[in-house]
Amino acid sequence: MHTPFAPCTAHAARRPPPQRVFSTPLLGLSLALVLALAAPAAHAQWKWRDKSGQINASDRPPPLDVPDKDIISRPPQETRRTVLSIPGAAAAASAASAPAATRAPAGERELEARRRAAEQEQAGKSKAEEEKLAAQRAENCRRARGHVAALESGQRMARVNEKGEREVLNDRARADEMRQSRAVIASDCR
Repeated sequence: MHTPFAPCTAHAARRPPPQRVFSTPLLGLSLALVLALAAPAAHAQWKWRDKSGQINASDRPPPLDVPDKDIISRPPQETRRTVLSIPGAAAAASAASAPAATRAPAGERELEARRRAAEQEQAGKSKAEEEKLAAQRAENCRRARGHVAALESGQRMARVNEKGEREVLNDRARADEMRQSRAVIASDCR
């Protein structure tokens, strides 16, 4: 009699033998694929520690915010020839140093280019900030000169006090306003 949990022996003779899941060629191919994918990480030229303490490796230089002390390894330097200096040959020395700069590894050139771009961006920001401050000084100067002209004209002037009431300037308050406006002119009108 046949039970539902017992294997059927009648069909066992006709079943093909089980196949291997990982045959030798497939195993070799997968191993080669894993090694090929791991090879670029092994050939990385730059290694550095980021802010979280994790070690990164890349064929490109680290970001500019990574300090030099956190750079673990750099790409190997090219062997440079020693140039003998001949007295009076300053032009030859400058010509010899120019090709050495062009022979720098690509990673260093890229890092230097990124640093130069960051410096130019910083210079552009500081120049824009200086222009903004100059425009504010010019506006302050214009207003202070107008205020001094109004004070010197002798016309009645009033200002709003802490209570929100309007009060007319007396001679002492007029002199204080004149002193403050002239100080602004002295500092902002150059």
